Amino acid sequence: MAERKDKKKVIGEPMTDEQIKVFLDFSSEEGVDADFHVLEKAYRALRAEDFGRFIGFFQTQGRDINARDPQGRTLLTHIDDHPKCSDYAQLLRDAGGTGPD
Repeated sequence: MAERKDKKKVIGEPMTDEQIKVFLDFSSEEGVDADFHVLEKAYRALRAEDFGRFIGFFQTQGRDINARDPQGRTLLTHIDDHPKCSDYAQLLRDAGGTGPD
């Protein structure tokens, strides 16, 4: 999977809690940590403010903010050096996310 160097700005109304919670139910592919999968899906689809709300729902379920992809990287590791993702990276850090080891 190719890493994206920037994130497009999404314009529109904030999502409802129910719309955001849908991302908690995505099934992962074999060999991909389920928590990493839903974090990545939510990151790619949600605006920063909605992603912050998603993280709250995610952690309420006791899920792992530091879940790793098959290569052993957290989502924060993936996005930390992308300038246009700084809001997302800070939300992950605020939630206890860790970056490169």
